[in-house]
Amino acid sequence: MINFDNAATTFPKPVSVRRAAAEAINSFGGNAGRGGHELAMRTSEALYSARDTAAGFFGASPENTVFTLNCTHALNMAIQGVMSGGGHLIISSMEHNSAARPAVSLAMKKQITLSFAEVFPDSAETVESFRRLIRSDTRAIVCTIASNVTGQLLPFREIGELCRERGICFIADGAQACGIYDIKLADGINILCTAGHKGLYGITGTGLLMTDGSYPIAPIIQGGTGSGSLSLFQPDILPDSLESGTPNIIGAVTVGAGIRFITSYGMSRLRAHEERLCSLFISGMEDCGGVTVYRHPSAEYAPIVSFNIGDMPSEQAAELLGSRGFCLRAGYHCAALAHATLGTKGGTVRFAPSAFNTEEEVKKLVYNVKTLKNLPNS
Repeated sequence: MINFDNAATTFPKPVSVRRAAAEAINSFGGNAGRGGHELAMRTSEALYSARDTAAGFFGASPENTVFTLNCTHALNMAIQGVMSGGGHLIISSMEHNSAARPAVSLAMKKQITLSFAEVFPDSAETVESFRRLIRSDTRAIVCTIASNVTGQLLPFREIGELCRERGICFIADGAQACGIYDIKLADGINILCTAGHKGLYGITGTGLLMTDGSYPIAPIIQGGTGSGSLSLFQPDILPDSLESGTPNIIGAVTVGAGIRFITSYGMSRLRAHEERLCSLFISGMEDCGGVTVYRHPSAEYAPIVSFNIGDMPSEQAAELLGSRGFCLRAGYHCAALAHATLGTKGGTVRFAPSAFNTEEEVKKLVYNVKTLKNLPNS
């Protein structure tokens, strides 16, 4: 199988990540922060090393770097935690359900008020769309850095500056951008949430929440933290307050290894490779005719391409391509708002390469899309 579904999770993983997972299984079998014996101490050191690596990569402090199950977990903690006291929340019209669903749920319970900022191909229009919705009680803005459907890059630095000017918490979803672009908290982000298993090349079941500490995050899960064990109250210090229960040591170690792989490979080199593969694919679709590629000439895009083959349902196209050895995601990509914004009622097929895909693989995919175009229903 040729995997072009790397926006869901990167595969294959780098050799160094696989080795790190094996080492963690073989050597780090203790429970970090829960014991003073050799095994627990060794495991705690491995966890801290991974935390320190992630913190340095994103310009955060280690104590404000929290390991989560995935980006969904991180976004829920950030949104529900920051908005626990009520107020007005703004999210973009391109948000993944990981941000949209907790926001809508809070609004339906009348715990907050919610507005949706329309996203345009023009960055200035998008920023103005957010600006118009700000009210005196606006507490936070949530914005994806890159759409998981089309890859469109949103003007997150400008939105971050807008939030800073108005004293509003800026929560950024970096799931499709982290590891591809050099993103730091200093870009105006107060809370950055991302996946560990996508662009950071860690294993599944990993994510990160990093905060600059400007806005308190009330925990949505409480329990054992390895600290303050005699108290019945959740600790208020990070990362303990947001890391209840036994942490995913193996996962954290692989995220650290994945970040080191990116640093060694070179982030700009990695991005250039993936962009080149996307350009090759788009060029092939233009030659093909009858294929719709969801990109606007005025917008900027991360290395993700959404497309449809004529009138063929996206699920059918992906299934047929799957039978020929290609893994692509079809349908709505857990992003109801984005597809409503795009007007793609039947969803799309998503092409998302990684460091390990080749030009030959893309050419094979282009050839197979061309043959599908001539089938009935296309």
